Amino acid sequence: MDPKLAESFMREAFREAEKAYEQNEVPVGAVITVDNKIIARGYNRTEGLIDPTAHAEIIALGAAADYLGAWKMEEASIFVTLEPCVMCIGAILNARIGNIYYAAKDPRLGSCGSRYDLVKENPYIRNAVAIGGIMAEESESLLKSFFVRLREQKAKLTNS
Repeated sequence: MDPKLAESFMREAFREAEKAYEQNEVPVGAVITVDNKIIARGYNRTEGLIDPTAHAEIIALGAAADYLGAWKMEEASIFVTLEPCVMCIGAILNARIGNIYYAAKDPRLGSCGSRYDLVKENPYIRNAVAIGGIMAEESESLLKSFFVRLREQKAKLTNS
């Protein structure tokens, strides 16, 4: 994929992450594309929906399946601002998405090479490729800002 096009899609995923940030959710956003067109968007909503599965990728996958009328998405690409976790990469691979683009690495939970590499080490679905680093600095900065703010909010509550 053309790097400028990939960055423009990641910028859209970043806008989704900003929505999560505004709602006091961990700022992760995702978009899914087919034929260089965004067909679905999502951002983390675990707190608001009180749902541990409400990650940006899962929400975007559900919207993409609705849009396509199918759960298999071989022609799709996903752009996400943080390296997908085990749950999300499992869903992405199950949906047969072939191109996984992510911004920031997640050394704690990342499943595209940072902690685990379920894309390469998956014996069942071998057509997927993961590419990281697009807008990594911006995504890392937003995540760090969120966690600083969260710690400050917790400190205020304990000092009250």
